[in-house]
Amino acid sequence: MALTATVHRFEVSLSDVDRDVYETFDLRVAQHPSESMRFLLTRTLAYCLSYEEGITFSKGGLSAAEEPPVLVRDATGLLLAWIDVGSPSAERLHKAAKAARRVAIFTHSDLAPLRREAEGIHKAATIEVFRIAPELLDELERRIQRNAAFEVTRSEGMLYVTLDGHHLEGEIDRTFLAG
Repeated sequence: MALTATVHRFEVSLSDVDRDVYETFDLRVAQHPSESMRFLLTRTLAYCLSYEEGITFSKGGLSAAEEPPVLVRDATGLLLAWIDVGSPSAERLHKAAKAARRVAIFTHSDLAPLRREAEGIHKAATIEVFRIAPELLDELERRIQRNAAFEVTRSEGMLYVTLDGHHLEGEIDRTFLAG
């Protein structure tokens, strides 16, 4: 018997001071059976912190190797942004940089392995990398429920999350893959 996805409902109030974006989301996020909670949370934060008109989660979920976990399309269907999570391969990033105008990675991992593979990736110097403090994700993972309401604030390189009266914080470092 095949395992099915677990659907999480997150009500998120976003205050992205750095980008002047203030939105409220009622998200249904499907967790693939092989997906860790940390990856799911990073994917959800990537959606929130990259929010713009046309943003969606991949229709195929994690099993769709041809799409990123989060993407932005214009009204004509043109791929504007490829937003990946974790530690994508150099081949995947090379393909992404050729397919989309903007490529971003949200990760909690060490950036050194990603950077070692950057040579040969199309437009590697333009690929944004957002590293979320692992300690913040650890705390969030301990406290999150399948149905949760929380507030996310990004300001001056810090990420603040309020969940069930608990105030969590950690750095979100923005850099580029190469250069």
